[in-house]
Amino acid sequence: MISITEWQKIGAGITGFGIFFILFGTLLYFDSVLLAFGNLLFLTGLSFIIGLRKTFRFFFQRHKLKGTSFFLGGVVVVLLRWPLLGMFLETYGFFSLFKGFFPVVFGFLGDVCSIPFLGALFRRLQGTSSMV
Repeated sequence: MISITEWQKIGAGITGFGIFFILFGTLLYFDSVLLAFGNLLFLTGLSFIIGLRKTFRFFFQRHKLKGTSFFLGGVVVVLLRWPLLGMFLETYGFFSLFKGFFPVVFGFLGDVCSIPFLGALFRRLQGTSSMV
């Protein structure tokens, strides 16, 4: 059984608020203040969930430096009030950083999803990506 600490629960809440502010800022035509606040909350919550050392280890692995530089560069560009360009940089960095997790997520959604068409779609998407 996995033990979840209070810090991880707080981190999950902070990460959820970060995602909410990022989505809300995007909905309001890339409002730079909401996007910047969401980015800071997301990164803070992530470090609360997995720990500061593991967060640095994840972002600064040699094979993930390209994705990290785009993602963190996008955060800086959003903080400098260029939200559209910053979000494009962040999106590219996000997909570059987490491309190994997408097959796992699609496989899980294919197994959990009880709608026949979506289950088949997620299982097919799971097979198209390779884990690196």
